[in-house]
Amino acid sequence: MIAISRVSDANLAAQIAALEALLAKKEGELTTLRVKLVTAELRIEKLELERRKRLREKYGPASERLSDEQLLLLEEEPGVSAAEVQAESERGPLAAAVKPEPVRKPHPGRRPLPAHLERKEKMIAVPETERQCASCGREMAVIGYEESEQLEVIPAERYVLVTRREKRACAGCKRQGVRTAPAPERIVDKCLLSDRSIVEAIVAKYCDHLPLYRQSVILERDCGVEIHRATLDGIVLRAGELLLPLVRGMRQQILASGYVQADETPVPVQWKQRKGREHQAYLWQYGTPGGEAVFDFRLGRGREGPKEVLRDYGGLLQTDGYAAYEHCGDEARVVRAACWAHARRGFFDALKLNPLDAGAVRLIEQIDALFAMDRQAREQQLPLAERHGLRQKQARPLLIRLKEDLEATATKVLPASTLGKAIQYTLGLWLRLTAFLEHPRLELSNNLAENSMRPVVLGRKNWIHIGHPGAGAKVAAICSVVESCRRLKIPVREYLQAVLPGLADRSHRQLIDLTPAAWLAVRQQA
Repeated sequence: MIAISRVSDANLAAQIAALEALLAKKEGELTTLRVKLVTAELRIEKLELERRKRLREKYGPASERLSDEQLLLLEEEPGVSAAEVQAESERGPLAAAVKPEPVRKPHPGRRPLPAHLERKEKMIAVPETERQCASCGREMAVIGYEESEQLEVIPAERYVLVTRREKRACAGCKRQGVRTAPAPERIVDKCLLSDRSIVEAIVAKYCDHLPLYRQSVILERDCGVEIHRATLDGIVLRAGELLLPLVRGMRQQILASGYVQADETPVPVQWKQRKGREHQAYLWQYGTPGGEAVFDFRLGRGREGPKEVLRDYGGLLQTDGYAAYEHCGDEARVVRAACWAHARRGFFDALKLNPLDAGAVRLIEQIDALFAMDRQAREQQLPLAERHGLRQKQARPLLIRLKEDLEATATKVLPASTLGKAIQYTLGLWLRLTAFLEHPRLELSNNLAENSMRPVVLGRKNWIHIGHPGAGAKVAAICSVVESCRRLKIPVREYLQAVLPGLADRSHRQLIDLTPAAWLAVRQQA
């Protein structure tokens, strides 16, 4: 009996051990299934966000006002037009809003026209039949006037400017020959267009984005003058060629400032090597906040361009996360800084795809607090030293909390999701994003450089492309001068008319004194 009892105990222990092993195996399988379920849910969420993003891109800005159900219906109807999308999007209210509706302020009323504009009065008298008093019949006296102001325009007046240079000779001594009054300096010698007309063509194309072929049509329509667009193009590019040495001087001043913001944008170029297809070139922009900006034309987006321009540069270099800016300049002296606006954009894209994403909302609010701090400094017109103190007091603890939040959120989202990519981008550039804590001159964002690209983007939608690669540098020179004048609030017409005539005969020292910043300084002192 004792032996049988021992055998039963041994069997029971073996069965218990087997059950425990089976239970551990099942718990492991359950854990694996739970992990797979969480991973699948995250992947489904990522795919849903990607689908939403593709639908937004396909149907354009109008899809911002569509619900997911409406977008799905439009996706199933391949023949839908943009007009139908627009009409459908305006049927009902927003399903979910990324931002609350702004509070509308009361209208300030009609603003007066600027005081510096010339006033020309137009008098309107009461008709003679209404000047008699209805009671006594006497003529009523003038007791005042009802005044109103409207902005009037005089159409552009075109006329032929005839320049007659006086010639003199001695009647008694013919051997002295003839003396003729010197010819005035011209932008383009022996040109059919006057200097003012050339400047107008430049301003119309690069400020108002009016292509040269339309300007040619306008000239023929309004005054019957036929000037082929190829002729206009040659004249404008000649002006751009004259500006090239001046822009090189501007670039030297920007690099000497110690703070450069850089960005790039594509621009199409007609190129014979592409057999009728347009080549995508790039305009690289380098500028200083509060100062000038220059554009550099390159046929590609490789690092050769910024590496050549920033070859010996040492100072603050603020860009987005594009790798072409790596290893540019004197690496021992260059301080790399990133842009918080670019970092914020990734979280905002995630929020547009999923307006209920609490993590994206929370991270955006913390980044917005950084910008609110700098906005407060601007409104109070704080000097750099005081702004630096404000950043140390408010921004440093905020950044510590933000980094902890980013690292915690990164563990809860897929790395390939929109939010996950935004977190990786921000953490990957963290040292550059926080460089403003050590360098008071640094701005939080590179937005000024991006804003300088907007005229180029608007322009290429109108003049479509650059005619050939050789014209790229000349176009870049004109864009540099126009954008620098805009930044410095210089009347671009006045500047070009003052600088362009005779520019080819100026020395390098004289060109440095003719850059927009130097020209403005002289003008302000006068």
